[in-house]
Amino acid sequence: MMALMVHLKTVAHLRGRGDRIAKVTFRGLPFYSRIAENCEEVANFNETFRWPIASRLDGNEMLEIQVYNYSKVFSNRLVGTFCMVLQKVAEEGHLELTDTLIDDNNTSIKTSVTIEIRYQPMDGTVGMWSDGEFLDVPDDRDGMFAFETDSLLSGQSHGSGTSPGRSLQGSIPTFRKAGKGVFSAMKLGKIKSSKDDHKKGDEPAVLDMEDLDRKAMRLAGTLDPDTISLASVTAVTTNVSNKRSKPDIKMEPSSGRPVDYQISITVIEARQLIGLNMDPVVCVEIGDDKKYTSMKESTNCPYYNEYFVFDFHVPPDVMFDKIIKLSVIHSKNLLRSGTLVGTFKMDVGTVYSQPEHQFYHKWAILSDPDDITAGCKGYIKCDIAVVGKGDNIKTPHKANETDEDDIEGNLLLPEGIPAERQWARFYVKIYRAEGLPKMNTSIMANVKKAFIGENRDLVDPYVQVQFAGQKGKTSVQKSSYEPIWNEQVIFTELFPPLCKRLKVQIRDSDKVNDVAIGTHFIDLRKISNDGDKGFLPTLGPAWVNMYGSTRQYTLMDEHQDLNEGLGEGVSFRARLLVSIAVEILDTTSPEIISSTEVQVESVSNISESATGKIDEFFLFGSFLEATMIDRKIGDKPISFEITIGNYGNQIDGVSKPSLSKKKKKDGESEEEESELIQNSSEDEADEDSDLVSVSSTPLMKPVITDRNYFHLPYFEKKPCVYIKSWWQDQRRRLYNSNMMDKIADKLEEGLNDVQEIIKTEKAFPERRLRGVLEELSIGCSRFVTLANKDVNQAGRTKLDRERLKSCMREMDSMGQQAKQIRTQVKKNTVKDKLKLVQNFLQRLRFLADEPQHSIPDVFIWMMSNNKRIAYARVPSKDILYSIVDEETGKDCGKVKAVFLKLPGKKGFGHAGWTVQAKLELYLWLGLNKQRKDFLTGLPNGFEELKATKTGPGLQSVPPVSLVYNMKQVFQLRAHMYQARSLFAADSSGLSDPFARVFFSTHSQVTEVLSETLCPTWDQLLVFDDVELFGEASELRDDPPIIVVEIYDQDTVGKAEFIGRTFAKPTIKMCDEHYGPPRFPPQLEYYQIYRGNCTAGELLAAFELLQIGQGGRADLPPLEGPTDSERGPILPVPLGIRPVLSRYRIEVLFWGLRDLKRINLAQVDRPRVDIECAGRGVQSALIQNYKKNPNFSTLVKWFEVDLPENELLHPPLNIRVVDCRAFGRYILVGSHAVSSLRRFIYSTPDKNSNNWATAGDIVVNMDSDPGVRKMDTVVKLDAMSDAVVKVDMTEEENDKKKKKKKKKGGVEEEDETDERVLDWWSKYFASIETLKETLRAQEAAQAEAEEREDLEIAAEAADIKPDDLLLKGSKMKEKTKEKKSSKDKKKGLAADGSERRPVKTKVDELVVYNKELETEYGNFEDWLHTFNLYRGKAGDDDEHALDDDRIVGRFKGSLCMYKLPLSEEITREAGFDPNMGMFQSIPHNDPINVLVRVYVVRATELHPADINGKADPYIVIKLGKSEVKDKENYISKQLNPVFGKSFDIEATFPMESMLTVSVYDWDLVGTDDLIGETKIDLENRFYSKFRVTCGISSNYSLHGYNVWRDPMKPSQILAKLCKEGKIDGPHYGPGGKVKVANRIFTGPTEIEDENGLKKQTEEHLALAVLNHWEEIPRVGCKLVPEHVETRPLLNPDKPGIEQGRIEMWVDMFPMDMPAPGPAIDISPRKPKRYELRVIIWNTDEVILEDDDYFTGEKSSDIFVRGWLKGQQEDKQDTDVHYHSLTGEGNFNWRFVFPFDYLMAEEKIVISKKESMFSWDETEYKIPPRLTLQVWDADHFSADDFLGAIELDLNRFPRGAKTAKQCSIDMIRNEQELPTISIFKQKRVKGWWPFVARDENDEMELTGKVEAELHLLTAEEAEKSPVGLGRNEPDPLEKPNRPDTSLMWFLGPLKSIRYFIWHNYRWLILKALGLILLLLMLGLFLYSIPGYLVKKMLGA
Repeated sequence: MMALMVHLKTVAHLRGRGDRIAKVTFRGLPFYSRIAENCEEVANFNETFRWPIASRLDGNEMLEIQVYNYSKVFSNRLVGTFCMVLQKVAEEGHLELTDTLIDDNNTSIKTSVTIEIRYQPMDGTVGMWSDGEFLDVPDDRDGMFAFETDSLLSGQSHGSGTSPGRSLQGSIPTFRKAGKGVFSAMKLGKIKSSKDDHKKGDEPAVLDMEDLDRKAMRLAGTLDPDTISLASVTAVTTNVSNKRSKPDIKMEPSSGRPVDYQISITVIEARQLIGLNMDPVVCVEIGDDKKYTSMKESTNCPYYNEYFVFDFHVPPDVMFDKIIKLSVIHSKNLLRSGTLVGTFKMDVGTVYSQPEHQFYHKWAILSDPDDITAGCKGYIKCDIAVVGKGDNIKTPHKANETDEDDIEGNLLLPEGIPAERQWARFYVKIYRAEGLPKMNTSIMANVKKAFIGENRDLVDPYVQVQFAGQKGKTSVQKSSYEPIWNEQVIFTELFPPLCKRLKVQIRDSDKVNDVAIGTHFIDLRKISNDGDKGFLPTLGPAWVNMYGSTRQYTLMDEHQDLNEGLGEGVSFRARLLVSIAVEILDTTSPEIISSTEVQVESVSNISESATGKIDEFFLFGSFLEATMIDRKIGDKPISFEITIGNYGNQIDGVSKPSLSKKKKKDGESEEEESELIQNSSEDEADEDSDLVSVSSTPLMKPVITDRNYFHLPYFEKKPCVYIKSWWQDQRRRLYNSNMMDKIADKLEEGLNDVQEIIKTEKAFPERRLRGVLEELSIGCSRFVTLANKDVNQAGRTKLDRERLKSCMREMDSMGQQAKQIRTQVKKNTVKDKLKLVQNFLQRLRFLADEPQHSIPDVFIWMMSNNKRIAYARVPSKDILYSIVDEETGKDCGKVKAVFLKLPGKKGFGHAGWTVQAKLELYLWLGLNKQRKDFLTGLPNGFEELKATKTGPGLQSVPPVSLVYNMKQVFQLRAHMYQARSLFAADSSGLSDPFARVFFSTHSQVTEVLSETLCPTWDQLLVFDDVELFGEASELRDDPPIIVVEIYDQDTVGKAEFIGRTFAKPTIKMCDEHYGPPRFPPQLEYYQIYRGNCTAGELLAAFELLQIGQGGRADLPPLEGPTDSERGPILPVPLGIRPVLSRYRIEVLFWGLRDLKRINLAQVDRPRVDIECAGRGVQSALIQNYKKNPNFSTLVKWFEVDLPENELLHPPLNIRVVDCRAFGRYILVGSHAVSSLRRFIYSTPDKNSNNWATAGDIVVNMDSDPGVRKMDTVVKLDAMSDAVVKVDMTEEENDKKKKKKKKKGGVEEEDETDERVLDWWSKYFASIETLKETLRAQEAAQAEAEEREDLEIAAEAADIKPDDLLLKGSKMKEKTKEKKSSKDKKKGLAADGSERRPVKTKVDELVVYNKELETEYGNFEDWLHTFNLYRGKAGDDDEHALDDDRIVGRFKGSLCMYKLPLSEEITREAGFDPNMGMFQSIPHNDPINVLVRVYVVRATELHPADINGKADPYIVIKLGKSEVKDKENYISKQLNPVFGKSFDIEATFPMESMLTVSVYDWDLVGTDDLIGETKIDLENRFYSKFRVTCGISSNYSLHGYNVWRDPMKPSQILAKLCKEGKIDGPHYGPGGKVKVANRIFTGPTEIEDENGLKKQTEEHLALAVLNHWEEIPRVGCKLVPEHVETRPLLNPDKPGIEQGRIEMWVDMFPMDMPAPGPAIDISPRKPKRYELRVIIWNTDEVILEDDDYFTGEKSSDIFVRGWLKGQQEDKQDTDVHYHSLTGEGNFNWRFVFPFDYLMAEEKIVISKKESMFSWDETEYKIPPRLTLQVWDADHFSADDFLGAIELDLNRFPRGAKTAKQCSIDMIRNEQELPTISIFKQKRVKGWWPFVARDENDEMELTGKVEAELHLLTAEEAEKSPVGLGRNEPDPLEKPNRPDTSLMWFLGPLKSIRYFIWHNYRWLILKALGLILLLLMLGLFLYSIPGYLVKKMLGA
């Protein structure tokens, strides 16, 4: 192992004065010096930098030193650079020099640098250094160290400790002085001087965090045997050197497996649909499933509120590609399909990627696919949610309806997509394909050949492209393996599209059915960028590779799914040359094709070089080991084949000619090619043909390893393969991708570390995170410099250029952000910042995925008997070589452990978990011309064996095998201590686990421990004489990995697989000393995986000891078998097993619940056994489980020796057994408590105990305890004697004021009458408040983010954030208050009074939008519930089916503490020694309770009937009693309001599980369960949160807010004080009460029903209860009066919510006074109203009809009206015939009776859905009045002229006269003031009628003068009126001009109408002209006379 050290001494002759910093770079890895502060001419750095290097120092490598002027605010300014070639250093090993720097222009400057360089080649004097683990010794020897960065040494060696013999250049004393002797695996980064540390304000850390890590580098002091870390993944995946790469821990492909999905869509309404008088239906289509809403007649804004659910069971990829299509169809019925108005499309993936996987109350824009010039065709308002298994969807509480009417602001589009989407054309060009497999049997081909005499290619390919629900196909190219299409498929779709993927599939055309050959998905997000510097989707021209099933053709291909793109392809199928372009259309241009049909056109051919220059690639592989080969394969000889594309594929590759063509594919024709081959020099041709061949290893018979596995006996001879192939040289793409992947891997590893540190609660996670961020920013800047290289390469596509630009921008900004975040990482912000950095990781992974492929992936197949058995797929980029280290693939030139798996569906489930074979494989892929380096990464110590053929060109031929002549012998010791939380593999719910350890070709097993999920084997397995090939020193850094498999032993048949984990051993070479710091090794936790799921953890340690010349005698001795019972089993030796101390564990046995039958027999006499670390205790026997399932003895204890380290505590097992006759015991079920930490008892701290003993504290109260303004809460120190000022409540005064107002008769309009208020008023007010709270929380969050941004800015400018705040951001001050109030409120309502208009203060309750349990920690404050499991664990994803295994529940608790316990506790007064730590716990005798269940309503139920509805009713079960409310089912409702309460008497503990179910009523057949929720009443009943009856915010004796608890607040308070042993309550004068040392205030008088006031203490007591959490020691938040929202679940559809139910439960013990009657929460009955609409007149109605005789325009006008939802009750006026002016006179009255719910502003309609419906369905619809004007026709259908719809709650006031009435009243509806008929009662005015013309513009088609009058049913009865003009209260007949065609009856009238109307302008003009002429005539006539008069002067 080698290292380069640079000692940077000084930099002299600097100019000016300032802070300097130096950066020293070698092999691309920079280090920064510390900052030399405030220096003038000379900067003294005096620092040593060290690079561990893996390959020898090359004479022409460079060292670069850059000196900067350092600045905190701006970027550092470069002073100069010094570069030097290290040739001299490489030769002599040591060099000192002083030299000048050069500036940017390469000219020398005065400044000089003095350095000393040392290079230590391999001589063992330098320790092995981890990735960047180098030490440098600071000047100030005070040992303050800050270890931060794990540097970005790209995969150079990670060391594993220090060799004993070396000195650390005097740094050991420094460590000792630092005070801690243990230096474990610190990533010792650059060491800052302590000054710097203090400045950062972080505690100076002596130790870096990863004390516990594997690579322990303890430099002094003794070993602390108990430190440990979860080495889960890190131990193996941390790359310890540059010769091996990480194995993949997770095995199973997760993509192709089907999962349950449920998509629910609510279509609420549509608006602004374009068209006249429509009957719209909405069709919802997902994939091939279609569902329709009902049809609404003649309306452009139908209201549906219909709910549809689609269930799918498909793989995620298939699901997310399905298209959701909403279309509106006009007048569809049974006979005709109707006309399409418009559609909206979006794929499921887009919805799933939304927050909460849903769109809620959003408007979808409809567009017409047949006419893209048309624009928007209307809007549909809908909710769409996609639920996968285990997702739970929270329905957002939205603001009130009016906000949602803002259509533009609530469009159904993901974030960042513009509202106005444009049409675009997507051009997918398909040029040609190569390497297709044959898709036909050869028999047919031979027959054909015999007849026709020609040999044809056996495939007829065409390409099908699918996008946004449309398909396009190219033409079929008959029989061609290399088809050329040159066609383009054009899609027209809105841009940006809401469909993420485009699917390109090559298919084989066949007479019977076409099959897919290969599929490729193109993700549009990866080929475009939507930023401001972004680009439209573009791709290629580039080759895409397709993978699928193996290539040999069979009629029934079992892996056909793979060709469809499901699951991971197991073989190369073909590659296809495609390109994609997008053009945004200008829809106004006339020549545009307006349809969106898919078109296919031909395109011109494209040149060969367009995709890049073809180059020759060389792939080399060497098999160093093949072990763990599954025995099922049989013992036939085995070989391995490696293929890349079709190269190397011997069984089913491509027919030969095309291969040669590929080889020389440079555009010459074939004849030339063949000549070329013949004319080339003989040996060259030979060598080439030689090289193409060796793609598989020689056959070899496997040898038995153990009962499950074989291995191949390679020993020292390792077979090799090599393949030459020809591909376009597009390496640059892969290089960039590799660089990003490496940065991402590094980041992921760092983040895992940080999480590990946080999880194990070690110190300083923030430092590690800072280090991670520093690496990230260095990596990003390195990427930017490297990626900027060869920009003008052949075959670069537009996407290459754009992607490079955007990647560089992203990486640059990410680097900047990382730097910025790094400065903000503080101890308290670590977790938030960690989340931010995890987003970086996702972004990096997204960027790294290259959409344009180049070289296909490499497949390794294991062949036996000429059949393909198992495979592994290696992405070619991972093994691609580059001269630049960062660009090289992560597995290139490294040994990788590769696990082969079964292809396709065979790999699911059990078969997928067993390893088919494990290979140690070395791969190298690069250009043939770079071939010289291909062996460099192999472990040293081999000779090459060439192929036997000799010839001139031999030296360049790669070897066929490698022979290792260096062999090391080792002994492996596996210390298998214990495992925990294993997978349950037996039907008893337990397992009989044993572990099998594999290393190289050896395997051993531990003993089998029966019936446990937490085995402690405590066994040492010794593997003797393990032979490993290679150099000793390399093996030391790079041992092969150890595989540990855990199995479950079965009495019959084979052991069953539980899980697998990997580990790396700690290695001791024979010349090293066995002792600290590295030995003995520590136990570590390894995560066990079963497929992709975790299946437990293994606690073990592994050491590999070299056996030297002295044989085994030199090894540290093994203690003999100490256990006499266990026979010859070695225990884990003392230095390794943990240190134990004595603990006492107390167990509280409460009872058992819900035990299921075991083998059909009921459990009768159960007992609980508790066991931990071999000791335990048994509960008392329950004599009769049916009668009383509680234990008679409550508390027992046992003592046990446990490890000091809490992380090592073994699990505690709880088992329940049933004691049967004759001493038989049967296991009922078991539970393993995997972590005892939450049960560790910590003594209460005396100070905090009775805090603030020095005086009473006045607790601040608020005007409304339900609503708290938290800015006044004062935090009190423990000893302060503060008295806090009190805000006296102003509520009483308010009430008086209101009273006075009423007496004065000035009544506020909104003032609600007390009598009107009911429980629902309270409920709706609370829901409003909940919404406001949620809104406020969102706002607060936004503000907090804003504040953080300010802080960031401030830090960058080095101002303290506080100064910034003071500078005048008053707003921020507000935020602080708001924020603090938020934290306290936690779902309590925000103060409504500030925001709302003056309404009465309604007392509120708390609406929780989740279960009460989640808010109060499952009420496990002292009584815990442990689920008992039995039966095999399910293998479904992440054990989702564990619920089925639950066979009962054990209730109890645990408490553990170290012995001896301090005296103080036991001496306390009233300490009961029998109860131990469980003092003051109620007794568990049976108790009778009255349970009162209130069910308010259910929402979003899953439809249960075919019509997409349900008829829900409630069923309540508790123990044996069941209440069915079947007769009160609610017809056809998915959001039923029940409003019911049920009383049930129950006896705890026998009946404590309450089930509330919602069933669907069916006329015939049984009723179906929709969903149910279970509530454990017992935990609630006994909880200290007092859940028996919620405490309301105010105390009143009558009215809607009456106190419901039988105990008054004062009694409750007294009881709580007594139970908590606290002083009080003491009621004092002036409305004060004192409890403990807190003083509360409140009002003291109360009104009874008659309005009399009397004194009471109840308000005071209630005030204390509402602030109970502020009482010291016993305080906690008491449950308020509330409504909880619980999800309904259905056991048949596990994990998917079927709706939610709002409810609450009250419980009253029967031995207390009986409670009052239940509150009435029955749903409000809608109020009956009558709306009378009088149509007086119309005006300016457009004229439709032409007269026969005169061509005269006229209209026969009538007006039609109805209330929305009651179309069948529409009413028409009589007809005003022959209106020639558009004026109509009617005086006609419509009368509409309706039922209206004031609170919800909805009309309630009950009607039968169809003729066949059994009963009426209730609908709730917004109150909207529609008026239409029509033209009556005698013979044809009437013509619709115009309409207006008025929302009765808010519609514009009518105009006073017809002139003032204009279309703007509708256009600017939002801006105009609106009125509500429910407040105004009577309105009269003119309103406009509108319709849409051909261009979809609104136009005015008439005006109507109407009067609306609203009466309640009672008022209407008192003053009845007639319809039309009938009695009673008739309207007079209208005065209509009589304009029939009777010429002779009224000639003048007719003339007036016909002549005047048509020719009035002509007549007027003529009259004017005549007048003018007359004037002129008169003038001419009189002028002569007048002139004569003037002249004569008369």
